[in-house]
Amino acid sequence: MAVRRLAEQQPDSFAFTPENSSWAEKEIAKYPEGRQASAVISLLWRAQEQEGWVTKPAIETIAHMLAMPEIRVLEVATFYTMFHLAPVGTKAHVQVCGTTPCMLRGSDELKKVCQRRIAEHPHEVSADGAFSWEEVECLGACVNAPMVQIFSDTYEDLTPESFEAILDDFAAGRTPRPGTQVDRQHSAPQSGLTSLTEIDGGSEQVLRDPPRGAPVEGKARERVEGGNGASVPAGKPTPANEDLAGGVPEEPQQAVGRNEAAATPSGKQELAGRPTGAGRPDEEAARSEPTDTGSENLGAEPHKETTQEQAEKGAGREPDKTSRDASGGTDKK
Repeated sequence: MAVRRLAEQQPDSFAFTPENSSWAEKEIAKYPEGRQASAVISLLWRAQEQEGWVTKPAIETIAHMLAMPEIRVLEVATFYTMFHLAPVGTKAHVQVCGTTPCMLRGSDELKKVCQRRIAEHPHEVSADGAFSWEEVECLGACVNAPMVQIFSDTYEDLTPESFEAILDDFAAGRTPRPGTQVDRQHSAPQSGLTSLTEIDGGSEQVLRDPPRGAPVEGKARERVEGGNGASVPAGKPTPANEDLAGGVPEEPQQAVGRNEAAATPSGKQELAGRPTGAGRPDEEAARSEPTDTGSENLGAEPHKETTQEQAEKGAGREPDKTSRDASGGTDKK
């Protein structure tokens, strides 16, 4: 952002009008004692609306009203580009959006109109003092690009010809209609509706097709009674173990067959994870069951040799496997 400075020529004084002074007092009263500085942006904006730009005397007056150092108010005024630090046109100050969407849609042509009709460079006032212009960043109407803002109103969907017509209106003292300058409502498609076309006139709904789930005309939807007594539409599958009537879900059926062995937990798998009398999960008992086939207990780990087994193997003797109990292969003492 370029350095922003106050204009060299300044008026001798500044004072809010009685109406604006009363408004400023109410604005300051919104904040608790010691927090009056929070009203600085509001007061600067009202001063700009009154004078057309923010003057040095206005900054000094606002600083005194808010018990702020003047430099703090100056920092705010120079930081926000919405504050004009030099005189602007008395009839219109044109802000031309030059961000990418507007640039692609022809904002450069609008700037050429400003250079020809107002002044060669931005922030310069026309010879009669009625107009000024500047290039700004996005003004939030990208869908209607290109556009300009004049004071508090935006003018959108512009061409060089329609833009010049707007300037002619301001020059003649007329206020042109703000918003889009083409034949469409706000930002609706200029070629007509492309969605919600089934709504007639925007108020009365005339649907081409019945809503999803509505009975087809001339055909009554048959209903059947589900397994738990709930009434459901015919042909609609009833989810397994789902209570459509709000009651207790049915118990799942027991899986049968070799291929379904893994679908139903075995007694050993149900036992695993349950605390024993000693307070530990009896997982090892489930894993070391002699009847394990490996397909039922997929989580079983290989047997780990105990210290006694390692000593017997080191001595050349076969470890005594009969001394292991059913809780993971530990030797009985």
